[in-house]
Amino acid sequence: MKKKIEILAPAKDLLTGIAAINSGADAVYIGAPLYGARSNATNSIEDVAALVQYAHLYNVQVFVVINTILYDNELENCRQMIWKLYEAGVDALIIQDMAIMEMELPPIALHASTQANNRDADKIKFLADAGIQRVVLARELNLHQIKEISEATDVELEFFVTGALCVSFSGNCYMSVANGERSANRGSCAQNCRLPYNLIDGHGETLIKNSHLLSIKDFDVSNQIPNLVEAGICSFKIEGRLKDIVYVKNNVSYLRQKLDAFLAENGDKYVKASSGSCTYSFDSALDRTFNRGYTDYFVNERHQSIGSWESPKSKGQYIGKLLKTVGNSYEIENGELLNNGDGLCYINENNVAEGIYVNRAENGKIYPNVLKEIAEGTEIYRNNDAAFIKLVEREDSAVRKISTSLLLKENQDGFELIATDEDGNTSVVKLVHAKEQTKNNESIEENFKINLAKTGFTPYTANEITIDFSQNWFLPISKINEMRRTVYEQLSEIRMKNYVRKEHQLVKTSHPYPETKLDFMYNVANKTARKFYERHGVTEIEKAFELQWDPGKSRVMTTKYCIKYELERCPKYHRENMDQKLKEPLVLKQGELEYKLKFNCKPCEMEIWEKDAEFEIEDDHIH
Repeated sequence: MKKKIEILAPAKDLLTGIAAINSGADAVYIGAPLYGARSNATNSIEDVAALVQYAHLYNVQVFVVINTILYDNELENCRQMIWKLYEAGVDALIIQDMAIMEMELPPIALHASTQANNRDADKIKFLADAGIQRVVLARELNLHQIKEISEATDVELEFFVTGALCVSFSGNCYMSVANGERSANRGSCAQNCRLPYNLIDGHGETLIKNSHLLSIKDFDVSNQIPNLVEAGICSFKIEGRLKDIVYVKNNVSYLRQKLDAFLAENGDKYVKASSGSCTYSFDSALDRTFNRGYTDYFVNERHQSIGSWESPKSKGQYIGKLLKTVGNSYEIENGELLNNGDGLCYINENNVAEGIYVNRAENGKIYPNVLKEIAEGTEIYRNNDAAFIKLVEREDSAVRKISTSLLLKENQDGFELIATDEDGNTSVVKLVHAKEQTKNNESIEENFKINLAKTGFTPYTANEITIDFSQNWFLPISKINEMRRTVYEQLSEIRMKNYVRKEHQLVKTSHPYPETKLDFMYNVANKTARKFYERHGVTEIEKAFELQWDPGKSRVMTTKYCIKYELERCPKYHRENMDQKLKEPLVLKQGELEYKLKFNCKPCEMEIWEKDAEFEIEDDHIH
């Protein structure tokens, strides 16, 4: 059987979800009323149900995100909500907390969120054996590791393809909660990683001032789709449940076209995961909506700088260099690309991002609302493309249609119209009508075809129309139109009735968990999750960070991102610079906030600790 490959799009609300489907998404993930890792992207059960209705018409799946850690007093409420979501027709839930695996649940598929730290084969195999139907892999993995996981288990594997990156291993960032009780694991990350910091060395000297040292570029591995499919990925996820409709439509349409090209070449092995095809009135390009510049992170191992230190804001699309300032205007390379109302940005001489609003663009000259002094040669980016946004925002900028063939033929009592869609569903409408020949026995077949082809705002196109009459029968156009309307209305009902949700009833298991001791990074915050791990052979379980209110000396982040590497002082990759060794511990300081950095060169990871933490500094020599 051919393997289905899907594009999975984010939706902050019902309208964004519909726009994602119209742009070509095969599946959509959306927040529930509670317990999602984006506390300001929640939706009512009614809106989720409406999205399900729309999605299933196109064989698009809807996944609901319930990926925060749960407290004891929330478990029953969560369980009841899951039943409501199941009854609303939701296809799967994306979860982090293992308490959900212990609940009395409906037969709904469960996916392990990337918040569940899915980065090694044995843990992923454990989850699959426990009944998890899909695992959202950690973004830090490389192709080799993904392949290893795929060979260890046949669970479905999902991987992020574009969007913002968490600098920390997902689910293992405690920076926000340690600084004021806003827990990222509870859906309200304060994004401390996007703040500017000073970098201070062990001598107390400031090496870098006021730079966004933990802010990293956005993710884009869209050109790796063939390699990722080969490694075992079946779902490509776009990050962005807080992003606007233009971002979602742009990202989805861009990836749809990429994936379709791949599927066209590999149709013997792989197939699209949903129905219909899309037409667009805009040319999608990732850099035309929100982005901080792009990195492939670690998919192809560590090979380039991934920091976005100047600014955590969107850079947008590179336009060109500032050539000169003339009077009250700028001359910019490729300035003819710019329009009235565009927003531009550049990095000023103090290494800080600044913005300009374009009042008027004419003859290659840009007249800003405020003329700022910008050095010649400065690179100019457009981070608000007014004309593009206006075009993409239009409802008809992305249209998705299911292809059908129509057959109009005569029967004993009159006529019938048969519609067959691309998935083999059939709808038949019969019309009792006297058979009269046309005037002068002329054929009016063309007229019938023109009117049958008018599918208008329906989800269908009539790609093939056949008229099968023994003589030139006459039929009023009003009757033709009525039959067409009815045959398509019926077809939608038939499609909805024939939609098959993949259900899975959890059965409690007791196979051994790969670890017997779990530290706070396993985020166990309730008795039920504790019970789940204990039944699977875990003997020691530390409480979740959120329940240990007095950390003070804690490790607040573990990351594959490395400041030493960014500074070209990594003992593994920059041996030639080791004569300029950094005096450790390196410290990040932002106002009252202060963190120490610990470098674990063996697993190639960096840890961030609170300022009073004590740890040994490892020797730099890589053995």
